[in-house]
Amino acid sequence: MATNREIKNVLVLRFSALGDVAITIPALYSVCRAHPDKRFVMVTRQWSAYLFIDRPSNLVVRGVDVKDEYAGVWGMMRLARQLRKQYQIDAVADLHSVLRSWAIDTTLRLSGVPVVRIDKGHSEKRQLVKGKLRQQLTTSHDRYAEVFHRLGLDFEETFEGFGPQTTAALPAKTAEEHWIAVAPFSQHRGKEYPLDKVEAVIDLLLQQRDDVHIILFGGGNKEKKLLAGVAHRHARTISLAGIKHGFTDEYAVLQQCEVMVSMDSANMHLASLTRTPVVSVWGATHPWCGFMGWKQDPSNAVQLDLPCRPCAVFGEKDCRYGDYHCLTDLPPQQIAERVLNLLK
Repeated sequence: MATNREIKNVLVLRFSALGDVAITIPALYSVCRAHPDKRFVMVTRQWSAYLFIDRPSNLVVRGVDVKDEYAGVWGMMRLARQLRKQYQIDAVADLHSVLRSWAIDTTLRLSGVPVVRIDKGHSEKRQLVKGKLRQQLTTSHDRYAEVFHRLGLDFEETFEGFGPQTTAALPAKTAEEHWIAVAPFSQHRGKEYPLDKVEAVIDLLLQQRDDVHIILFGGGNKEKKLLAGVAHRHARTISLAGIKHGFTDEYAVLQQCEVMVSMDSANMHLASLTRTPVVSVWGATHPWCGFMGWKQDPSNAVQLDLPCRPCAVFGEKDCRYGDYHCLTDLPPQQIAERVLNLLK
């Protein structure tokens, strides 16, 4: 293993998913600032590279095409050789530890480059899902930080969230308005609060406060259409999904929101990077798995205490009972009350 002094150029790997890439930022920015004499090269997918705004001067972010240009194991091995030649890579922090990153790890190891991979805690998470363990596991953020520490790159967390951003995506917020972000979708059914219940939450918030405005977050054509319908049915509600924007715009809007309602999804992590409080909704998954938003208050996690939870680490499994009662039985009032308490 190379020593801290010998390491000059660190390759950092995390290709997906969007939320997991976002979680890397507090640790990555902090370690960069703690070691200004070293260069860090973050390699991720093309679309997630845009997450890294206001980055330290010694951080390079490379978005790569993993489907065509660098497809498969051979494509990753070719990428590894190119990266080593271009950036003189002499250490690897693998924050992903999947087949794609293993191909890069192995290629560079054969050239004598030290590699440290993330410990994902698979065994503990299996025990949690089986109901044999009921406790908080190490967070993803702390697992990322541990990779850098094992490389000898010690640091204290200095990242405090992104600085103020500007956007023209939405009209300027007035002093009398209170903006609430609502992100109702997730990649998996087991993490998604039913849309009719999300609308019930919106109704409650609008009824309770006439100074509240709802900003809907989502992406993809299907979500855009659904959110357009929600915005049409409710006063003082607008869908950001229907407006052309980028991650900088999302950060800027979130900075103007006093709270976000989100599933266990990437939106929770984007809001966390702007230090926006999140009322998070949990169904098949559980904060115990370690995916709570960075610096978020665990008391703002809304969930039902059921013996079958969590039934999946990522929410990808079908409900064993077929009704997803962990979500369908969750009262909209419980979510709305938590939001209103934060507004107070």
